[in-house]
Amino acid sequence: MSHFVIVRHQVRDFPAWKIAFDAHAGKRRESGLTDRQLLRNADNTSEVVIVLQAADLSRARAFAASDDLRQTMQAAGVIDRPDITFLDD
Repeated sequence: MSHFVIVRHQVRDFPAWKIAFDAHAGKRRESGLTDRQLLRNADNTSEVVIVLQAADLSRARAFAASDDLRQTMQAAGVIDRPDITFLDD
């Protein structure tokens, strides 16, 4: 069985956010997450959707709830409350 995490949020400035997102890749990998897809809404390019594959959903949930991620998102310019969905295939 595969596990996935989908994150949707709005960002103030996509290029600035992308730099922070890329810089945080090591933390995602440490949590057992693999980047699969980064998408932008065709009608609202400040809306970002990220698809991640998760080795372990409990580790993925802990990462999603971490202060580190919250602080990183805030510093990167996330301007709304992220929608995070955990999925199994």
